[in-house]
Amino acid sequence: MENKFTTRTALILGEDGIKKLQNSHVLVIGVGGVGSFCAEALVRAGVGNITIVDYAKVEVTDINRQLPGLISTLGKDKVEVVKERLLDINNNLNINAIKATFNHETSDEIFNNKYDYVADAIDMVSSKIHLVQECIKRNIPIISSMGMGNKLDPTKIEVSDISKTHTCPLAKVIRKELRDRNIEHLKVVFSTEHPLEVKEKITNGHRILPGSISFMSSSGGLTIAAEIVKDILNINL
Repeated sequence: MENKFTTRTALILGEDGIKKLQNSHVLVIGVGGVGSFCAEALVRAGVGNITIVDYAKVEVTDINRQLPGLISTLGKDKVEVVKERLLDINNNLNINAIKATFNHETSDEIFNNKYDYVADAIDMVSSKIHLVQECIKRNIPIISSMGMGNKLDPTKIEVSDISKTHTCPLAKVIRKELRDRNIEHLKVVFSTEHPLEVKEKITNGHRILPGSISFMSSSGGLTIAAEIVKDILNINL
């Protein structure tokens, strides 16, 4: 067997599985704490086509949990930092990096490609809801990240349907918003851990910022990537 970066992966997925991933196109919206780890795990697994979307620049407070967060990348666009990193993993990767906020104004442009799967790592509730609606309308599988903030136990992260979520404050809001739109089902990654009280309240002018730590967002992103790979390859464990 020829040695390449997918050699070890092919031992468990098979060459047919690798080829299917290489021909797949995944859209990852949000490449912060959850999304950056999700995107990198997908590319390392062998996904050959990826579109990443984010509007933000790297800030110093991103360093504790985000792959693009480095001293050397402060002030740079997250999508460009992640794009460069992903191409350094697979220089044959077909990657489209879009600097934008996902909303009603940008969704048509972002969905101007055919996607096999969508990973939702968006923070804003309105954008998350609109993304779910777009995926349902376009018949594209989607998995959404719920809240990973103010939590410390990655072993409490689960994959479930939104209708079966509990404990997570964000999931409660999303559940209601979707129900109001007659949407009952959505595959999500959420934590059953009760949120911790923050030691100090810091706001960004709009809301109190949640606390975060390196191993929570990353674990959520890796879990999303695992589900996408298994779903694309129809693997049931």
